[in-house]
Amino acid sequence: MNTEQLPIAIIGAGPVGLAAAAHLITRGETPVVLEAGPTVGTNILAWGHVRIFSPWRYNIDSAARTLLDAASWQAPNADEIPTGRELVERYLAPLAALPHLAPHIRLGHRVLGITRQGIDKMKNAGREQAPFLIQLATPTGDEILLARAVIDASGTYSTPNPLGASGLPAIGERALREHIFYGIPDVLGTERARYTGRRTLVVGSGHSAFNALLDLAELAEQVPGTKIVWAIRRAAPGQMFGGGAADLLPARGNLGARVRSLAEVGILRIEPGFRLAQLVREERGIVASDGQRMLPPVDEIIATTGFRPDLAPLSELRLALDPAVESPVALAPLIDPNLHSCGTVRPHSEAELRQPEPDFYIVGMKSYGRAPTFLMLTGYEQVRSIACALTGDLAGAQKVELELPETGVCLSDTLAEACCGNGGPHQKSSASAEPILALSETSRSCCATPEAAVADRAGGCCGDDCCTTEDTASPISTSAPLPLASATNAHSIARTGSNVAPTGGCCN
Repeated sequence: MNTEQLPIAIIGAGPVGLAAAAHLITRGETPVVLEAGPTVGTNILAWGHVRIFSPWRYNIDSAARTLLDAASWQAPNADEIPTGRELVERYLAPLAALPHLAPHIRLGHRVLGITRQGIDKMKNAGREQAPFLIQLATPTGDEILLARAVIDASGTYSTPNPLGASGLPAIGERALREHIFYGIPDVLGTERARYTGRRTLVVGSGHSAFNALLDLAELAEQVPGTKIVWAIRRAAPGQMFGGGAADLLPARGNLGARVRSLAEVGILRIEPGFRLAQLVREERGIVASDGQRMLPPVDEIIATTGFRPDLAPLSELRLALDPAVESPVALAPLIDPNLHSCGTVRPHSEAELRQPEPDFYIVGMKSYGRAPTFLMLTGYEQVRSIACALTGDLAGAQKVELELPETGVCLSDTLAEACCGNGGPHQKSSASAEPILALSETSRSCCATPEAAVADRAGGCCGDDCCTTEDTASPISTSAPLPLASATNAHSIARTGSNVAPTGGCCN
């Protein structure tokens, strides 16, 4: 069968999926975008109330901008930082509405499975010549779509990690699911009644947790009796509050600084070194236990424990995924959060994303597997390179066109001075002739190689608070749990800056 006349299927109509479609269209290809949700950017709208890390200049794909500009699109202020909803309404929706893209987008089309037509995973003969066969659940029933190539940009937001510290749901977690919110709830908006005047446990130490904590603290200021407990796995907060002024994405640095202030003035109770194993519903509330100690009873739980890829629809494809990170094998050592933060991930392109299944690619946040070090610009570069490869432009596929803001954040207190302290914050070098991610000499010597990170017993160098996995020392004393917050002292919190979502910085 001649597959050249078949479309290239793109799974997911988020920023990276639509960018892939834009790049293919500018190269004369016919994409078909399969979106499980009722609108483009469905996953983003789930946290639409939250601001992303980066300003507009870092959030718009180059090919998408070309198409939009040709349609007299009113571009946002490049220095403004949008919310998730603004990202969808002011960028993704106008992009999807363009005559170039609109006919190729199919909403409400959920991918059930992908294989080769007439050939299962075990068969070799004729495999590379057979088109991809995609099973879909659509508004009118199950359907089959044939494609010559597949780009999976479906993300990970719909498959959150469980609360259990061992990677499995905690005992009692499934039974109490109605009291658990996975992700970032709209505490001050649509979910306000759920948390007003109640006791809430937040589990997780990344930027999603920061957002939830800040909103809960504001609610506590407004409504007495609203109390917050924060459980983290590490023995002490350490550098998880981020790089502050050293972060070249100021909104991200400011987020951690604001949460630090909550801890310092006792607005929330921190429970460090807590690896949740069991949830029990008692008369006094839900009690979380790690097998040795129990936390104070709460009414609600917010799980900000990260996300993982849904690999079930890909089970009939031949994939090479790292056994730990669950990303493409060649990409794993470049993004492993034990070794890297968002700003120390080296540039990569189509070559690192190839699979044993020819012409099948996993891109965007899903390509990072369980690693939370993803940046949106990285996804745009991935699909630009893949579009080149799929259209025979091998030189364009091999070229890396990427420049990212560095985090200016270190994982280890021991190495803080060398990486981000007295040695100076990370700065992008202007010496590189190529428009790629430039690391300063400081970051090269300290962070750029896995060997350097492995040598550091703290677990890595120059990590990001949403990306680290090791316990580190802390400038804040947590030898005794901080008291439960009272609304009366909440006014002392610095409330400058914006809440920041994981898209656009880490954890798209």
